[in-house]
Amino acid sequence: MTPPNTDLPERMAAVARLLRSESKDSDTVLRAISKSAVENVPGGEYASVTLVTGNSKVETPVMVGDLAGKCDELQQEFGEGPCIRSALNAETIQIDDMGSETRWPRFAAGAESLGIKSMICFCLYIEDDTFGALNLHSSSADAFDDESVSIGSLFAAHAAIAFAAVREKDQIRAALTNRDIIGQAKGMIMERYKLDPDEAFRLLARLSQDSNVKLAEVALQVVTAGPDER
Repeated sequence: MTPPNTDLPERMAAVARLLRSESKDSDTVLRAISKSAVENVPGGEYASVTLVTGNSKVETPVMVGDLAGKCDELQQEFGEGPCIRSALNAETIQIDDMGSETRWPRFAAGAESLGIKSMICFCLYIEDDTFGALNLHSSSADAFDDESVSIGSLFAAHAAIAFAAVREKDQIRAALTNRDIIGQAKGMIMERYKLDPDEAFRLLARLSQDSNVKLAEVALQVVTAGPDER
């Protein structure tokens, strides 16, 4: 029987502190997540975060090791694989030996040819039509055991919370920026056409509707164009 990992609480607390300190933006958090996963989950040599959008497009915004990125490229090529399944189905997927994997034979053969022998994938988050998975890879077969699953699941849960918080901050920041841009555009329109605030906003909204372009983007076009020189 494997003895309990007595330093696990300390390790997870350190991971939580790292994720908080690296919470500048989404990309920074994803890099911290991937790097810490390799350092903390037994068996992990390479890591990646896979994003799957509603149209089944696979992206790898962050990776630790080139093989992790190449592994995701295979899944993009074949449209299947453990990272995609983990993200879409919100489940942990483990491959102990690529040589005997039957669920995704084309992917397994390609991954083995790259030098990847085993993998484990954790669902990271689900937001609207975008799904994320945290993936760990090893050049050895049977690299991931019960401890890897246990620690990886805890790690993914911490990472998901941190990532969600950063995404929320990003959305708030974007909303405030859009509000400022719309305010600038309204002011320019009011001055140019001698309109009151409500009339200026309705004009922006009408331009947005007629051109099928988001209101903030229309406002940015107005601000970028600058004041009327007439």
